[in-house]
Amino acid sequence: MRPTLAVWKFASCDGCQLTLLDCEDELLTLTGRIEIAHFLEASSAVGDGPYDVSLVEGSITTPGDRERIQHVRAVSRKLITIGACANAGGVQALRNLADVREFASVVYARPEYIATLADSTPIAAHVPVDFELHGCPIDRRQLLEVLSAHLTGRKPDIPTHSVCFECKNRGNVCVMVAHGTPCLGPITHAGCGAICPSYGRGCYGCFGPTPNWSGVRPNTRALLPWLDMTEDETHRVLSTFNVSAFREEAASQTQENGDDTPQ
Repeated sequence: MRPTLAVWKFASCDGCQLTLLDCEDELLTLTGRIEIAHFLEASSAVGDGPYDVSLVEGSITTPGDRERIQHVRAVSRKLITIGACANAGGVQALRNLADVREFASVVYARPEYIATLADSTPIAAHVPVDFELHGCPIDRRQLLEVLSAHLTGRKPDIPTHSVCFECKNRGNVCVMVAHGTPCLGPITHAGCGAICPSYGRGCYGCFGPTPNWSGVRPNTRALLPWLDMTEDETHRVLSTFNVSAFREEAASQTQENGDDTPQ
């Protein structure tokens, strides 16, 4: 029997699930090796679990999400989180910096009917996760590598270096050094192929902080002064797709060093 794959959605935009559908020719080869048993973005047909591999997109933002992720973990032999929402709470984690009740009162006519949590949290805050695949959205080549690795019982070959390494590979001139353009590339996990710097724009941090897999942390604290931005501008540049992850990293380094780096 072929291994079974399930794809689950929580609070998200569906972009990472669409990355799987965008695999096109590779998806045909993939479906020949595995059975996609649960993927509501692609089909209403649902096969029974347990599932060999589950891909989970989205963050936990409601009491229902918090209960449902426990079920997903229980029926999944391997659970892989995909994207900024699942791994860091996503852009919706901006709610963590304010009062979600105030947001609800502005957006909804009857906010008392809205069941929501105060914070948007990653999947790993609620259940054990076997692997985290970063990006907003994820890179399809990395997705195929991770799926192939887990199906064959080997370690995924996902880089641990920063976007700067990808710029070097592409022969890009550093936009920050040459043009003074603020860029999060030095502290951002590689995976996008340095798309933005290749077109003269600074990195926005779509793939989140460089992982601490090799014992080397992204030096967020050291980079911020080089961005040459006001405190408000610094807060804004760290408040996008991976707002929770970047701010936690900057705050932890601030506390360790006892300085006044913006938190």
